[in-house]
Amino acid sequence: MPDRSLVVFPAYRDNPYLNLMLLAPRARGWNVLESLRLEQLEQHLGHLGTGDVFHMHWTSPIVQRADDDLASAGLRLDRFRRGVDAARSRGARLVWTIHNVLPHDARHLELELELDRYLAATSDAVHVMNRDTAAAVAPYYALDGARVVHIPHPSYQGVYPSSGSRSEARTRFGLGDTDRAVLAFGQMRPYKGLDVLIDAVRRIPSADRPVLLLAGRTSDEDRASIDALLGDDVRSVREHDHVEDVDVQRWFRAADVAAFPYRRVLNSGSLHLAASFGVPAVLPDEAHLRAEFGDEGWVRWFDTADAAASLAAVLAEPVGSAEGAEEFSRRLAPFARSREYAELLDEVATSTSPER
Repeated sequence: MPDRSLVVFPAYRDNPYLNLMLLAPRARGWNVLESLRLEQLEQHLGHLGTGDVFHMHWTSPIVQRADDDLASAGLRLDRFRRGVDAARSRGARLVWTIHNVLPHDARHLELELELDRYLAATSDAVHVMNRDTAAAVAPYYALDGARVVHIPHPSYQGVYPSSGSRSEARTRFGLGDTDRAVLAFGQMRPYKGLDVLIDAVRRIPSADRPVLLLAGRTSDEDRASIDALLGDDVRSVREHDHVEDVDVQRWFRAADVAAFPYRRVLNSGSLHLAASFGVPAVLPDEAHLRAEFGDEGWVRWFDTADAAASLAAVLAEPVGSAEGAEEFSRRLAPFARSREYAELLDEVATSTSPER
């Protein structure tokens, strides 16, 4: 088959999800063009034609840049649509992965909705990782079920080093034999619900209060907020920077449970990390999360109507085993998911779907 180009935007080089999913397409000979800036994306789109694919991932770089006012964001949206429309007029195809219902901390909401509705109407295929995505986004935009493709988030089985022991990890973090440890892993941002988690831990009597493990890149502003939330009565072990691959295992090996008290979350790579290391997880009891993980015995749930109290009740008791997590990770082994993605690209690239 002739060389085919796959334009990926935005392509975060340190994003493990993107790196995993692109394994099979690269192996099949796709020429992957990566960009982070709209200006470079426009150049890449200008070279696309029949047999090529543009894959749009996170939408926030288009109209949610912090230094853009409303007018500037609107101009960027116009430029984006012109570039995509021109590429599609030459025969290129468009795939959109819905990572979030809306970007976290969206500034220009109306423009964001305009962009999402454009992508929903124009994409030749809409990739979802959560099978209930259409219902989750329905208050904001509609998806055509005939173009929705469900490929779950891959696990991280075999991706990160996993040679260390639990005792070594806990000793490194100063945890005793009787300490229970609750892990929040990933970028520390307000939508992650850290205030709810800290409030929940504080509600547990001090004699039984678990230790908080917090690991992930954090802005100076958010770190100051976390400092204030923790006070001096919640014990914690923290790393407010990017966690190197070799150190990921230590955080999960040391933990008894991983907590994800997210606000408005659709997909979570950190949840799959927990499964890959055999750590039970706690999620908000929301319909779209139940749809994807409701049958997983290693996942516990807390009631979002009274989040802190409900989460405290879950964390106050021994969380139990992570039975089923290993099978879950095997089922979602990364290269198998990447092959599914490569097959989707092949199908879209050769489709004769009419212009939308």
